[in-house]
Amino acid sequence: MGRAEERQARQRGARRAARGRPSGGGKPKRTGIRRFFTWKKLLGTFFGFCLLGMLGFVILYLVVDIPKGNAAARMQSNIYKFSNGEVIARTGDVNREIVDLDKVPEGVQKTFIAAENKSFYKDEGIDFKGTARGVLNTLTGKGKQGGSTITQQYVKNYYLSQDQTVSRKLKELVISLKVDREKSKDDILAGYINTSYYGRDAYGIQAAARAYYGVDAKDLEVDQGAYLAALLQAPSQYDWAAATPTGKKLVKQRWNYVLDNMVEEGWLDSAKRDAMKFPKPDEPKAPPGREGQIGYLVEEAKREVLRNSGLSEAEFMAGGYTVTLNIDPKKQKQLEEAVDRKLNDRLDRKKNKADARVQAGAASVDPKTGKVLAMYGGEDYVKHYTNNATRRDYQSASTFKPLILAAALEEGATTQDGKPITAGTVYDGTSGRPVRGSEVGFAPPNEDGVNYGPVTVQKAMNKSVNSVFAQMGVDVGMPKVMETAGKLGMDVKGLPAVPAQTLGSMGASPLEMAGVYATLDNHGKKVTPALVRSVEHKDRAVDLPDPIGEQVVKRGTADSVTSVLTGVVDDGTGGAVRHPAQDVAGKTGTSDDNKSAWFTGYTPKLVTSVGLFGEGAPDTKEKGQQVSMKGAGGRARIDGGSFPAQIWAAYTFDAMGSPSSFDLDTNMGAAIAPVPDPTSKAPKEPSSTPTEPEDDDEPTKKPSKTPSPSESSTTPTPTPTPTKTTPTPTEEPDPSSSITIPEDPEDGRPGRD
Repeated sequence: MGRAEERQARQRGARRAARGRPSGGGKPKRTGIRRFFTWKKLLGTFFGFCLLGMLGFVILYLVVDIPKGNAAARMQSNIYKFSNGEVIARTGDVNREIVDLDKVPEGVQKTFIAAENKSFYKDEGIDFKGTARGVLNTLTGKGKQGGSTITQQYVKNYYLSQDQTVSRKLKELVISLKVDREKSKDDILAGYINTSYYGRDAYGIQAAARAYYGVDAKDLEVDQGAYLAALLQAPSQYDWAAATPTGKKLVKQRWNYVLDNMVEEGWLDSAKRDAMKFPKPDEPKAPPGREGQIGYLVEEAKREVLRNSGLSEAEFMAGGYTVTLNIDPKKQKQLEEAVDRKLNDRLDRKKNKADARVQAGAASVDPKTGKVLAMYGGEDYVKHYTNNATRRDYQSASTFKPLILAAALEEGATTQDGKPITAGTVYDGTSGRPVRGSEVGFAPPNEDGVNYGPVTVQKAMNKSVNSVFAQMGVDVGMPKVMETAGKLGMDVKGLPAVPAQTLGSMGASPLEMAGVYATLDNHGKKVTPALVRSVEHKDRAVDLPDPIGEQVVKRGTADSVTSVLTGVVDDGTGGAVRHPAQDVAGKTGTSDDNKSAWFTGYTPKLVTSVGLFGEGAPDTKEKGQQVSMKGAGGRARIDGGSFPAQIWAAYTFDAMGSPSSFDLDTNMGAAIAPVPDPTSKAPKEPSSTPTEPEDDDEPTKKPSKTPSPSESSTTPTPTPTPTKTTPTPTEEPDPSSSITIPEDPEDGRPGRD
């Protein structure tokens, strides 16, 4: 071998050595972590785990027997208490009547299979994939997971608990396999539909058929069966009588899904399917012991627990829970008496059709703690199932106006002419004036068509001038207005940010509005009303969220709005709640065609929202529809300054305790100094003044630093007084019997809200 060949051989050897290969051409040596992880080792480990898992499952299968079914015997009551420990109600007596499968029409049987487990007649009773997913989610803390077969759900209902634990999941898997081998599919299906919970305190298909359609299970139609099958996914959410618009949409989708699956499986003729219409269930009937306000309190407490605790409905309805409410029984009685004295005793629902249309709802909240201290859901839970305190299907009307001002102050917004928006800013209050700066044309009339001409924001709030707040909403930017409303507690998800929203066209409930105004009363710190104080169970801890949240608007913003709202009471549409010693802020509201009327107001200690709603009487063609309240109580129109304000005053001044004063960090609004009219050279005295002396050291009592009208005016020389083309005077609201109210010279004028 020559020198060249030797050199080349050495180089080849060096390269092999660098790659870990022996120079003789053998396999490379593995170094580092590669020595421990090879394909053979990984595959061996994997199969080893599989064998161990299979061995463990075999042992589990041999050890776990089918337990004796005693679900009904384990059912317990849930106990509901007032804040002082007094028992309100006990629930949980099992409303169940077992029926044989041959008593249920075959088509109805198939609806449950189509809804939950199309492969029911073919599978082995378990869904390995769904169960594995459920176990994994339980281990990783991702919550509950569906996907169980009908057999598994029957086993969970009849043999096991509703606990979401790995051991319970594994037991469910083993017992389901054994049950599927030892029982017929018909027996399993019968057990499933007889043990499931359908809502309305109904366990089993017979009780559900009676509760929702007033018939026995044997008389159910396929479309009705499809609704009951759809209910099992979310009984409370899908109950048509209490469902939100979203809930109704979802249950209809679920109903269609069930019927479409039946057609797909050949269990239902497509022509019959196409002819089916959604079968709206009957109105629910209250169970014994839920008369008066008790039913409203218990049902709303239950919904709040399910919404906030993480418990499933089946878990909660299994019983053993003690639910303590924040309701103060003394204040609850005071609220009920106020509604009776100021409204119900003045209506003749049997003889007067207009009176029969009026529904009242109210909620009272402690702004410092978020506790719901009293709630009025309606005349009687047995007679009117819908809770008027929590329903959200009526317009909030002018009670939305303070939120527009809050958005303006929070954003530091300006008028179209670049002037800062404050309580003293002057707007054109002409009725029907087109708003400036909007891509969408909008020209709202004022109440009764009153023209106010140039008017300050304070006066516009006092008199609820639509044209001013429509323009202000555009000046701020409607997306910002809606965003602020959401921060304060209104449910504005999915609503368009258009100028028409400034009139309060979105739905709201008295409980929701009480929370919004409580956030203002709490200096901008979020208040989410809490009906439930605690939920206790001997076997588990149940945590509830804190009703008091973060600062959602600046204190100055919230306090300025409060200051302005005192003017509504002292010199505006809320005169019926004026008090000589108590600071009061609030806002009236009356919706289109007088279908709703509101007063939401507050003191430093108590926030209460009262709403009246026009609803078609049960024995008329208008049943359940939104109708006008005009003519009720002998009035041409029910406005927010009449019955709602009177109820508010009668309750609040009885329940509030000693008088208190607002502690406001602001330099604007009627609580600080009166805002002059555009024509005035000096501040005008308010119609009523506090009886307590002013403290010059407090920032809330300093003279207003609001820009003068001449500095912020965006309009020409004002007209002296509001005018309208066709006056329609309204009655002066009756004062509360519990306080002395000075005569309001403005009461006889048109334009009250």
